Amino acid sequence: MATYAIGDVQGCYNELQQLLEKIKFNPADDTLWFVGDLVNRGPHSLEVLRFVKGLGSAAVTVLGNHDLHLLAISQGNARYKDKAHTLDPILNADDREELIDWLRSCPLMHHDARLNFSMLHGGLPPQWDLSTALGLADEMHNALTGPGFHDYCQQMYGNKPAAWSDDLQGMERLRFITNCMTRMRYCDQKGRPALKEKGAPGSQENGYLPWFEHPHRATRKERIVFGHWSTLGYHKSENVWSIDTGCLWGGSLTALKLRKKKKLKPTHLACPAVCNPG
Repeated sequence: MATYAIGDVQGCYNELQQLLEKIKFNPADDTLWFVGDLVNRGPHSLEVLRFVKGLGSAAVTVLGNHDLHLLAISQGNARYKDKAHTLDPILNADDREELIDWLRSCPLMHHDARLNFSMLHGGLPPQWDLSTALGLADEMHNALTGPGFHDYCQQMYGNKPAAWSDDLQGMERLRFITNCMTRMRYCDQKGRPALKEKGAPGSQENGYLPWFEHPHRATRKERIVFGHWSTLGYHKSENVWSIDTGCLWGGSLTALKLRKKKKLKPTHLACPAVCNPG
């Protein structure tokens, strides 16, 4: 039995199948962890969504910002729908509602005590320990699966509030959780997300640092695998593993075999320009 974490697929179905063949994935024995952004911009988002859903208990998926974008559009919020999106085949599919319901049931964060690993798409502010982060992910799960789902999708976008407080309530609280767990790459010394910073480390403005390098990060002892940061690429430091290696942009798609104690080695599949939206 093996567990593999898979980097951002973003509709690159053919490359996903080639990577699974390369690692000899067996759905009867193995488990795949998807770090989010299953869909959008790549050519086969519908096929990816159907495939991962069809894996059942052989797959664990956390939501990324593009997955939430799909949910928002499904609820009529097309505020940030751009020309490069590839979501119409999902939105027009006969099984659209089944796929949307499955996607909204996915968590924002997953933890496996046996493997001693956690997974999310974006990042965590330094003041959240593991228990707090998982609890906040549960709050988001309840919002996505409950009667407030439609209202959440109407108000999801935005960069405020800029800072965390235990006193945050309602949509401000949910938006901050969303922004950290699905969008954050950098933060400042006070732990406030710098959501406009998207480049590789060294390109950011003064005063910002990668979220996982914050010296007072409460999850420093936790092993975490994440995606979202293609300009960072495959990266291991500070007890975290970044595995978005930019398949969408003609980079590679990465599988990381998760082990409790042994050294982790990634498997990369080079992605052709067909997955590059240009």
